[in-house]
Amino acid sequence: MTADADAVDAGAPEEATGRSKKKLVIFGVAGLALLLVGGGAGAYFLGVFDASAPSQQVEGEPAPAQKPVVFYDLPEMTVNLSTDGRATYLKVRIALEVADKAAVQQIEPFLPRILDAFQVYLRELRPADLEGSSGLFRLKEELLRRINTAVYPARIEGVLFKEILVQ
Repeated sequence: MTADADAVDAGAPEEATGRSKKKLVIFGVAGLALLLVGGGAGAYFLGVFDASAPSQQVEGEPAPAQKPVVFYDLPEMTVNLSTDGRATYLKVRIALEVADKAAVQQIEPFLPRILDAFQVYLRELRPADLEGSSGLFRLKEELLRRINTAVYPARIEGVLFKEILVQ
């Protein structure tokens, strides 16, 4: 054998080892990238990076004061739901969330209009419309929209269910 052949034979295992090291590095980097992306996506979906959550308070900074609210109870309402034959009733007790007592004084004269808007809307509901949390959320949003239309320029901040019974 010649010296060139010895060098080629000696270099062949190093070249194969170099390729396997390159593959190992590439797979390691790809695996690390996949782990980081998967971990970040998991943290995002689990709410670790919740933008609506309050940020960490710095010592020495006063915490923002929570704005006080006032709740106004509406009278209990019982309505007959829209069905194909069988009588189904909805009994609901609702509280309205307003900014302050002055807002309560603004909306009290509109109470008959508020109750009318609620009665008309609730009578058109079907029992299937009230199923699940999404059905109740849609009901809450629709009632809030209707009441803010009825009491304009006053503003209602939220509609809170105290009791809901479908029978």
